Amino acid sequence: MSIAPIAVSIGEPAGIGPDIILSAWLQRKSASLPLFVVIGDKSLLEARAATLGLGLELKLETVFAGNFDSLSSDALPIMQLSNGMKGTAGHSHSDDAYGVIEAIDTGVSLVRDGRAAALVTCPINKKALYDAGFSHPGHTEYLAELCGDGKTIRPVMMLAGPDLRTIPVTIHIPLSEVSQCLTTEMIIETGRIVADDLRQRFGIENPRLAVAGLNPHAGEEGSMGREDIDVIKPAIVALKSLGIDAVGPLPADTMFHANARKNYDVALCMYHDQALIPSKTLAFDEGVNVTLGLPIIRTSPDHGTAYDIAGTGKANPQSFMEALKMAAQMAEFANERD
Repeated sequence: MSIAPIAVSIGEPAGIGPDIILSAWLQRKSASLPLFVVIGDKSLLEARAATLGLGLELKLETVFAGNFDSLSSDALPIMQLSNGMKGTAGHSHSDDAYGVIEAIDTGVSLVRDGRAAALVTCPINKKALYDAGFSHPGHTEYLAELCGDGKTIRPVMMLAGPDLRTIPVTIHIPLSEVSQCLTTEMIIETGRIVADDLRQRFGIENPRLAVAGLNPHAGEEGSMGREDIDVIKPAIVALKSLGIDAVGPLPADTMFHANARKNYDVALCMYHDQALIPSKTLAFDEGVNVTLGLPIIRTSPDHGTAYDIAGTGKANPQSFMEALKMAAQMAEFANERD
């Protein structure tokens, strides 16, 4: 079943977002990538192509939202932002934050209107956005507000690679605050959202959730902390009562070897690094950041802006290409299910 093009928000223009977009486009046929439309600035992409020595290999064309049905397969389609971008590779410009936000807004609108099948977001510089008045903790929280129509949506981050999917239940908070922030209700809600999306968008009819303990050895029966007994275990019991296949709490130090991974479809981890260290160790270049719990499909490469290598030709587009492929697969499955 054919799907609409994938919308790609350009992200921080001074980072490697433009590099990986251009590189992926040149590999679109050999890598079997879905058709995608970049929401960005044509002049900036032309300049970056020249910096990378790609000017003669690339053709760029400006497109409009109503013309996606007649996109050329030979030219990289770009929806031009009203806020032009002035940054150069490795050197950000303060005014570019407005274009970065506009690109995200536009991408969400395209997907919600059905003109794009999914949104792939390139990395942003949150500090630059904060300086421009952006008030959200990050990309994910902003997307949840855009999609919420005034209602609260709880987005869930999933790191997905060829051999492992992980979920950090708590995300960008200091390690010293995890124990105070972690609640039974939070784990239950996260597990429910994960199970629903794995069924609806990944075709896993009975998702198996492995739930990590918080403390060493999952608390060693309370001798190394009570959270595993008092907070995590009741959540697992509740998830089972909802018909969700959840096991744990499991010692995190034995959850991620090859044989252990055969027993589950996703690992629910209690804090950021517990989820991201195994994910990035196993699939540093291929990992994809997927946002679950949204009414739209959103993926992103699992890396940052990498200013230090922007414009050098050293940026690896693999994670971005995997994000494109996963977004298309999720959209195709959702269409078939409907």
